[in-house]
Amino acid sequence: MRISFYAPFKPVGHPNPSGDLIIATGLVDFLTKRGHKIAIASTFRSRWIFWKPWLFPQIVFERFAARKRIQKFKPDIWLSYHCYYKSPDLLGPTICKKEKIPYIIFQGIYSTKRRRKLKTAPGFYLNRYGLRQANHIFTNRENDHKNLQRIAPEKQLSYIKPGIFPDQFQFDKRAREKMRKQWQVGKTPVILSAAMFRPDVKTEGLRWLIHSLSLLATENIPFTLVIAGDGSERDTLMKLADKYLPKRVIFAGKIKRGKMQEFYSGGDIFAFPGIRESLGMVFLEAQSCGLPVVAFNNGGIPEVVQQGTTAFLTDPYNEQEFCSTIKQLLHNPEQRNIMGGAAAQYVRSNHDLHQNYLQFEKILTDHAKPA
Repeated sequence: MRISFYAPFKPVGHPNPSGDLIIATGLVDFLTKRGHKIAIASTFRSRWIFWKPWLFPQIVFERFAARKRIQKFKPDIWLSYHCYYKSPDLLGPTICKKEKIPYIIFQGIYSTKRRRKLKTAPGFYLNRYGLRQANHIFTNRENDHKNLQRIAPEKQLSYIKPGIFPDQFQFDKRAREKMRKQWQVGKTPVILSAAMFRPDVKTEGLRWLIHSLSLLATENIPFTLVIAGDGSERDTLMKLADKYLPKRVIFAGKIKRGKMQEFYSGGDIFAFPGIRESLGMVFLEAQSCGLPVVAFNNGGIPEVVQQGTTAFLTDPYNEQEFCSTIKQLLHNPEQRNIMGGAAAQYVRSNHDLHQNYLQFEKILTDHAKPA
């Protein structure tokens, strides 16, 4: 197939890493490796653009430019990734209608509560229009699939389990030795966490984690917290660590995705609250490398772990429950190993995109224009 790909929220190749970018890149890589021809239809970002009237002329220009690319590339499918009220697809529906190209959405999101507020209502209606034009909508969250049934018939919807490519995230014994030597932790148990230090729920989660773990520090329980990530809130987090967990926190900095396997291999537990986390790719990556997970029981996290087998999910903001769970794992290396082994197998059995995307590919092929 020849596929025109468009990500209105964050284009492939964007410098700021995120779970959305990882999924978009994974889609393109999978389809390319399967022999399909991919062309980026546009790198135009529509995030909150309906409240930026000075950019409206750019929409007209991008529609014209993208349509020219389409006419030259002659795709069988237009595939848009991650369309929701913040970043509705303002290109695909119009262009596909004019060029008579099947319009497909991956990770379409429909939330009717967004129409009730002035700030989000324009995005809601623009996104609803796009969803209604789609020939097929894929989602990787069960709750989104349920919500989409309000706007599209079941035959036009498909749920694809979220996942990663597990071969990119495997436990590496040599890497473990390397990282622990680099961190100078000896045999001290290592709790890992990872997030971008943005002024949002990511940093809020790390602040909460640091403050909560101070409960274990007061009991003189040995552990070191190693955090991967960087951003504008770095100084704030470092000051918080000095206050609540002096000499117990290592800031590993921003780590390239290709090196995250080494990072995970050096740890014993992966802990991150994941406040209102949509999915949380880090939870899949950590499990794939053999780490038990501790997180909040909220958002899409329950869809990517097995409660009590590969992870412990606690009530949000319950410090006592969260810390007692981590304490239990710190004191029981055998339990950590059992859960870590189960976690690695769980990801490979349920969240391997090499397998999960085959269904996605088949449906795309069924919708492709006849030769």
